[in-house]
Amino acid sequence: MSYRHILVVFAIALMSIAIPVSAQETCTADSPCDIEVWVIFGDHRQDWTVDAANRFNEQYPQFNVVIENPGNYTQIVDNYTLIREEGGEYPAIVQVQDIQQQFALDSGFFVLFEDVLGDREEVLDIPTNLDDVIDGFNPYYTLDGTLASFAWNSSTPIAYHNMDLWREAGLEEPPVTWQELRAGCEGLRERIESGELEACASWPFTGWFVEQWMAQQNQEWVNNGNGREGRGTEVILDSPGMIAVAEFYQDMVAEGFYLFPSPDYFGSLQLFNQGEVAVTMASSADARFMDDAAAEAGIDLQTSLMIYNGDAEGGWNGNPVAGASMWISNGLETEVEDGALAFLLWLSNTENSASWHTASGYVPVRDSSVELLGRLEPGNEIFWDRDENARTDIEDADWFAANPNFLTASTQLGGGEVTNGTLGPVFGTMSETRTLIQETMERIVAEGLDPATELAAASEQATELLQEYNLLFAGE
Repeated sequence: MSYRHILVVFAIALMSIAIPVSAQETCTADSPCDIEVWVIFGDHRQDWTVDAANRFNEQYPQFNVVIENPGNYTQIVDNYTLIREEGGEYPAIVQVQDIQQQFALDSGFFVLFEDVLGDREEVLDIPTNLDDVIDGFNPYYTLDGTLASFAWNSSTPIAYHNMDLWREAGLEEPPVTWQELRAGCEGLRERIESGELEACASWPFTGWFVEQWMAQQNQEWVNNGNGREGRGTEVILDSPGMIAVAEFYQDMVAEGFYLFPSPDYFGSLQLFNQGEVAVTMASSADARFMDDAAAEAGIDLQTSLMIYNGDAEGGWNGNPVAGASMWISNGLETEVEDGALAFLLWLSNTENSASWHTASGYVPVRDSSVELLGRLEPGNEIFWDRDENARTDIEDADWFAANPNFLTASTQLGGGEVTNGTLGPVFGTMSETRTLIQETMERIVAEGLDPATELAAASEQATELLQEYNLLFAGE
């Protein structure tokens, strides 16, 4: 579905009549109310989520939470929008990607999490305890001053290092800045030029990483406080921070240190797992996959913060939350709405958030989950065994001591300064702009173009798209 098609469908859907998921007045164990939840996962992560839903249903038999997988992030939005536009029955909870949250807000399809919660400290005996959520998570999903949705599958890009190769380059610790990376790569130049290594580094060439680098440099790239102090109306892609990213890529490619991966996101990860490069970067949600692959290949794997611009003011300032959050549909019966709210709080309680982390590599949402993983006792049943599709004990008393590569993401997300720059932007055409950034950066690097000129042109294009969106949704 094209960008303009999506906008038209959304606009039409805003005028459609909402059909509640359930018209049932009373939810009982004999006649439970259905709570349908849409998620993108179709692998072991869906198995974990279904198991979690079943355990919730056992504890709250007046509800029947059903997990469905209608497709990827884009397909979820498209399918949900069409159902609402056609007046059909729709799910109670929808998993919405971070870059789509302005769409979710503007659509009028959802109630805001904080509005549903009100001043309650618990829902169906489940504590809310929002103060326990890791710093930066709730501010990221706060729109127009209200917490709009609740974090669940939260991630951040981190670096994955082959320490055997770095030690050959003379490094005992992995490089964590652009400048340290280039110096470390110099130590591998002979092996690269001889063809023993494909390159020094390779990671997915994605606009997502550029966004993260802007946040690390604490630079806003949408006006009105990155769209967080008012609706964004201008996209600024030719800032010093964005130009620095383009020049970093140009330098790395010119030196033969960075290899463009295949179009497949996992192309660069495969290069790393084959020992062809010393470092890659990917989502922290890939931590379990990368850890298992490195062990199988005999690679001494060590993770670090996402490699950042050490010359930026303040060095590393922080990384925004990525992944997705859970939105509650409007038009639900009160009991169903409370059940949906309770399920989200229960899904991300201390124990479940810790278990979800072991199953996926996604960051635990709560500080108490991180603490729990560091002081485990027998009978914890927190680890998700993918072969058995069941929760089992973590035998170690400290999960992170036994699996240090899993702690990096929590450290990164919990250690930064919370500013409009580090939170990242919110605006209606963020998805299209991410693609535009990626295409512009690739053209700058591949054709040796002037970053300032190309990024200024991209700014105009991105701003025009945003203004079209705002005109349709906000009359601006």
